[in-house]
Amino acid sequence: MTNIITLELDIETYSDRDIKNGVYRYAESPVFEILLITVFVNGEPYTVYDIASGDTVPDEIIQAIVSENVIKWAHNAAFERICLSVWIRKKYPQYFRSYGSPDDTVGNYFNPISWRCSMTLAAYNGLPLSLESIGQVLGFKQQKLKSGKEGIRLFCKPVKPTKSNGMRTRNLPQDYPEKWEEFKRYNYIDVDVELSIIKRLKNYPVPDFVWEEYHMNEKINDRGILVDPAVVTNAIELDQISHNTLAQEIIDKTGLENPNSPAQLKAWLKNKGLNVESLGKKEVKALIEEVSGDIADVLRLRQKIAKSSVKKYQAMQNSICNDGRCRGLFQFYGASRTGRFAGRNIQLQNLPQNHLPDLKEARNLVKAGDYEMLHLLYGNVPGVLSELIRTALIPKPGYKYIVSDFSAIEARILSYLAGEQWRIKVFADNGDIYCASASQMFHVPVKKNGRNSHLRQKGKVAELALGYGGGVGAMKAMGALDQGLTEEELQPIVDKWRESNPKITKYWWDVDAAVKKAVKLHLKSSIGCVSFEWVSGMLFIWLPSGRRLSYVKPQMCINQFGGESVSYMGTDRQKHWCRIESYGPKFVENIVQAIARDLLCHAIRNLSDMFIVGHVHDEVIIECPLDINHQDICTLMGQAPPWLPGINLKADGYSTEFYRKD
Repeated sequence: MTNIITLELDIETYSDRDIKNGVYRYAESPVFEILLITVFVNGEPYTVYDIASGDTVPDEIIQAIVSENVIKWAHNAAFERICLSVWIRKKYPQYFRSYGSPDDTVGNYFNPISWRCSMTLAAYNGLPLSLESIGQVLGFKQQKLKSGKEGIRLFCKPVKPTKSNGMRTRNLPQDYPEKWEEFKRYNYIDVDVELSIIKRLKNYPVPDFVWEEYHMNEKINDRGILVDPAVVTNAIELDQISHNTLAQEIIDKTGLENPNSPAQLKAWLKNKGLNVESLGKKEVKALIEEVSGDIADVLRLRQKIAKSSVKKYQAMQNSICNDGRCRGLFQFYGASRTGRFAGRNIQLQNLPQNHLPDLKEARNLVKAGDYEMLHLLYGNVPGVLSELIRTALIPKPGYKYIVSDFSAIEARILSYLAGEQWRIKVFADNGDIYCASASQMFHVPVKKNGRNSHLRQKGKVAELALGYGGGVGAMKAMGALDQGLTEEELQPIVDKWRESNPKITKYWWDVDAAVKKAVKLHLKSSIGCVSFEWVSGMLFIWLPSGRRLSYVKPQMCINQFGGESVSYMGTDRQKHWCRIESYGPKFVENIVQAIARDLLCHAIRNLSDMFIVGHVHDEVIIECPLDINHQDICTLMGQAPPWLPGINLKADGYSTEFYRKD
């Protein structure tokens, strides 16, 4: 056999567990099997190994899969890496070897260092994530076969036993021989399409340092995060008790057959003289302020019953591995326009915050399953369970968590890029940017909990809503009206913020001009440490880290206001591949959030000797021995990288016995 330098792989598997709950738990099933392995060696078609029909994979291929010197490519490579780790550890234990220290929790899996992912390669170049969509966008002659879905349904999942199928619970190749041959062809073509992606994008590679970041993230995924089973199990049970109790209260007050039915509740409200189009959170909250008596009571009950957080606890329960840890929670390059991470399974990125002053006491009641005391002390059981979701994540015995995050990271980056000196001085002096912004806008001293403190809220809303060209609509979306600001105040606040930040406002339109120059004239230009370039039908924005943002097929267009804008092909919020219009402030938002992502990766690299179990936006969660000082962690996290000299970073942190927001 030729000396193996690279393998391109695709596998098909069987498990009785749902892959939606994560590949780690999926592959841990006692009945998990690999059915097919297609391997291309050094970019050349090799063979499909029909393991389900008795084929044996040659030792050379097994050793190449295990070797850290052979590069393995796959689409969504984590699936292949984890499944092959479990399979080889079981079938070929003499070849299996892992990585990490003995006290780490990554030992069941191959070191990700020699693995590459064609999905990441596509995302880095602004393309969609799915193999089928990438093939369509790039116009490959050979496309992913749609018949694969039927093969997966037939052979990769349990089936319902019926008289017609002989009461079997799964299908084997001999049950559908023709469809099995088609499934093998599907498996082979998947590798062919993956290889086509690699070849097509060979001139636009992912830099080595980004692959290192990918490997760091995979190590965090392999490590997992420990779940307190008592908190999770009891929270689900208490939520059900609460739901039943609240539902009965609604029935008692309304006489409805189904208290969960919006249609029935709307009809009841109509009989009370209220025509309600929606029972969404905002609408119910607004209604409660307008009504009283039984109507208000029923709407408050509706608020509580809708607050149920049981899905998050169920996600923990569904994805937990044999050792009590949930794994695979972070998707590398989940947001292709910025390269930010996306959440999977539990979705740590959007957990509710906790504000209970006696969080530990409430948690202990849930852990004990004491519904009566929980209801007596707090009343709103669903609300308490919502605030306690984070606390279900715990360090292993003898360890603690250190949680550290960047302070006002996007505001610091934006100020640095634009050179807005008064803001840079605020950060250098450890000032409060919301107070400082309000003071700059209204020309009076503003102190938190002190002089003119009522203006701080206006400064905060402005800071959160207006940094990327937002106006009145952005302030409303940020909750300005709910926080006491009036409609008449909003436009003057927008105007004052922009007047107070002339360099940031100018930076938006400098970026807008640079993007248009690249797209219209194909000329490269730079604004400070960020560069803009058109290359072969792509717009590249080069970041100070050396990473680039990619926009596919940019072109000029006329926007809804009759002005000139840039548009490009990308994935919208509905995951449709379509043309997306953009402009200077939006590109600035992409740049700032991308740099924030790069700073997080720089911090993870600095902290790589620690057991990082999670990261959320600008925060890291570290499982560490009790004698580690959180200030030392914050110091490491706050170190500016050499590619962003002079930026003032600050990280704050704390130690805790369970995950929470300080």
